[in-house]
Amino acid sequence: MPKIYFIDVTNRDGVQTAKLGLSKLEKTMMNIYLNEMGVFQSEFGFPTTRHESRYLQANLELTEMGVLKPIRLGGWIRAIVDDVETAFKLVPNIRHLNLSISTSDQMLYGKFQGRKTRDDIINNMVEAVDAARALGAESIGVNAEDASRTDLDFLIKFGLAAKEHGADRLRYCDTLGYDNPFTIYETCRALAENVGMPIEQHCHHDLGMAVANSIAGAKGAIDGGQDAYINTTVNGVGERAGNADLVAVILAATKSKGFADKYRLGGSIKLTKAAKIAEFASYAFDVPIPINQPGVGANAFAHASGIHADGVLKDPENYELYSFRELGRGKPKFVETGREIIAGQYSGISGFSHLMGKMDVSFSSREEANEILELVRYANVEAQKPLVEEELLFIAKYPQIARKLLTLTPLE
Repeated sequence: MPKIYFIDVTNRDGVQTAKLGLSKLEKTMMNIYLNEMGVFQSEFGFPTTRHESRYLQANLELTEMGVLKPIRLGGWIRAIVDDVETAFKLVPNIRHLNLSISTSDQMLYGKFQGRKTRDDIINNMVEAVDAARALGAESIGVNAEDASRTDLDFLIKFGLAAKEHGADRLRYCDTLGYDNPFTIYETCRALAENVGMPIEQHCHHDLGMAVANSIAGAKGAIDGGQDAYINTTVNGVGERAGNADLVAVILAATKSKGFADKYRLGGSIKLTKAAKIAEFASYAFDVPIPINQPGVGANAFAHASGIHADGVLKDPENYELYSFRELGRGKPKFVETGREIIAGQYSGISGFSHLMGKMDVSFSSREEANEILELVRYANVEAQKPLVEEELLFIAKYPQIARKLLTLTPLE
């Protein structure tokens, strides 16, 4: 039976959200949390963008060190040969790529202004796939942007060409959130049956159906005999109305009526990491988690009605589909209400050593402490907010990796 895998795109689509962004250290922490959660792949950035190069290389070093395993780190580029060559020039050790090109008639005439034909789209894509394989790509996803507004026969032709040239997956992009669960099911099933390769679902939330569409599309792919790869972002961040929320999609895939009995996840997802990653994303993006967010919202397990309160106290399953403990919730949170020492961009060695000592981190010399403090200062300059405890611990443990994350070299 084919299975469902998760490819999280927070570090690619999520950071493209207008008015939002993450520092390179925050993106790295996101990869670490996704790995801890058991997500199959993180679309960790843009290998053709120079300011991403050191961050991408540093994270691939973490993979080699065993810190970021077994998660795959995949880059997003346009499906053109120039982008492929630039990606391998800037990030020579990248091994997983998603190549994207628009496929709908709307984009042919509205975006490309008639300068490209359908044949050009396919030719550009297969040339890019061939180039990526020749340069060492181990896995390649081919993205049909605006697939939900693309003629199905052309999508099948596009997918077959990608498969013939060695692509591993076809990403069906509901770029504008135009689909509904019924249409995306039929299309993903048809693609799975007629193309014969795994199908990715990349859904946006413009009509409020990103999670439902992701599940329906995955069902269509599996019913068509192929693995499904669902794209998600943490807390549903993303362009315009956002993408399919990671935690909500996992809950839907594992808890919804009749679904989990038939459709299985590939690999082991640790749902107990959900609250942690959602809270970090909220802090890093500076966007509150909605109180009604599935699983991780403040009201997800709150009961005010007398009937509900009485029922949940007698048996939680009366009014809760799943336990808060499954989401990693329920532990007390400690908030400093007295003296607080914060490591910021103007911190001194005394206060910093005190703070790290509270985390059981000691330094062999004052010089070592100053080296780590200097990196912490720069990390604060980039993030413009105090670092969380695990960021401080990361810098103390991997100072050379942190140095790469914090090094930006503008074009000369």
